[in-house]
Amino acid sequence: MNVRAEHRTDSVLNARDDARAQTGLNSEWMPYLPASSSPFVPAGVDPAGLTWAETVAPGGYTHKVLARGTRLRLDDPTGQACAHLLVYNALEPVERLNVADTLKIPWQAYLRAGTPLLSGDGRVLASLVEDTSGHHDAFCGTTTEAWNESKYGDARPEGPSPAGRSLFVKAAAKHGLTRRDLPPSVSFFQGIRVAADGDLGWLGSAGPGTQVTLVAELPLLVLLANVAHPRDPRPEYVVGPLRVHAWRGEATGPADPRFDATPELNRAYLNTVDYAEARGL
Repeated sequence: MNVRAEHRTDSVLNARDDARAQTGLNSEWMPYLPASSSPFVPAGVDPAGLTWAETVAPGGYTHKVLARGTRLRLDDPTGQACAHLLVYNALEPVERLNVADTLKIPWQAYLRAGTPLLSGDGRVLASLVEDTSGHHDAFCGTTTEAWNESKYGDARPEGPSPAGRSLFVKAAAKHGLTRRDLPPSVSFFQGIRVAADGDLGWLGSAGPGTQVTLVAELPLLVLLANVAHPRDPRPEYVVGPLRVHAWRGEATGPADPRFDATPELNRAYLNTVDYAEARGL
């Protein structure tokens, strides 16, 4: 500690005064409080209705519990973000994203507008309702410590190339969950396509300014890690900022075309509504 800093905190009163002197200092990588103060409010959204607004740093993470019906908007302003996402039923976190069911039950390989994010209990945790990117992935999951150590030489959460799984562990711990509670995740903004020979080809980004919007179909625990994609062929650890906004809305109901777009979707939404109504949601 330098002499000046030591002097400022050499007593309880000096430490208090030093802490209070930091009031008003801001970082671009922090939640906007109140959320309505965000400088990046999505078009057409009343700032007063925002319940979450944050810019997640490259190599950073965040987490939040959202009410049923909440709209969750993810924006990639630079074309370099990679939003790795896990979602849980906030009432019973044992119910969580099941990537295998998310792909096989709706008969789809790729995330796009209309995709439900399904739990292993046959319910829709969240619906992907808007998508201007189309470059997403539900095959590879996020990066691990071993992978990042091998590729970048470092995987520490506080280091220059944090692994997504390490950040998920930190986010999960804020909600009483452990490493054992982390299923495979999906990611947005850095795409993958399966070639005829089965190879997983990296598409990269669709470009800056793309976005996705999801609807929380149940009370939702959201974990986000903004880290480089595991199939990114670039030798450097490349990731850009991720913007997050949420605002209140309505869950998907029978009047929505998605509700009975296919027999499989209809059953999943019926299961979800049944669960929610039994709990008075």
